[in-house]
Amino acid sequence: MIASVSGVVKATTLSSAVIEVGGVGLSVSLPARFAASLSVGIQAEIFTTLVVREDSLTLFGFDRASSRDFFELLQTVSGIGPKVAQSALSIYEPEELASAISSENSAALERIPGLGKKGAQRAVLELKEKVSGLALTRKSNSQSKDNWRTQLLSALIGLGFSARDAQSGVDFLANELGAEADTTDISALLKLALQNQGRK
Repeated sequence: MIASVSGVVKATTLSSAVIEVGGVGLSVSLPARFAASLSVGIQAEIFTTLVVREDSLTLFGFDRASSRDFFELLQTVSGIGPKVAQSALSIYEPEELASAISSENSAALERIPGLGKKGAQRAVLELKEKVSGLALTRKSNSQSKDNWRTQLLSALIGLGFSARDAQSGVDFLANELGAEADTTDISALLKLALQNQGRK
């Protein structure tokens, strides 16, 4: 298995990036929140897993090993494939998913595109025991490399905004608040972004 790649970001989309490794450009499928944090020209280390299908080889990448491990864990649930697992990690951190599963919060899980009510119930049933330890470490774990921009982008996408509109909301707050945004609570930023979207 290709466990990680490290190299220069050559191109990005809303859900992927091309990473140059030893002169070869590797296309890596990424959760939206991680893809949004990358920019062309930077050096990136990506934790990866290779999904093999009859007609394709797809490299999925994550910002940390725990996200990759949770991606693989989600796929042990019947009916959850790579795309749904990636969608889950576009919206939530692994600790948030573990907390939702262990507390049987199906409503939160149903927000994941492609999962649905039955899929959420299966995830709770099949993973509750497996994630209980991870859920307990949520607060003590070093939370996330994400800054407020990627957290807010993820939250807006999770609420149903298109990636373009979500990015527009993030850019608006960056211009309006400047450095003040770095010290503002994410819930307050989300409220401001929603107010701005409502005025459009």
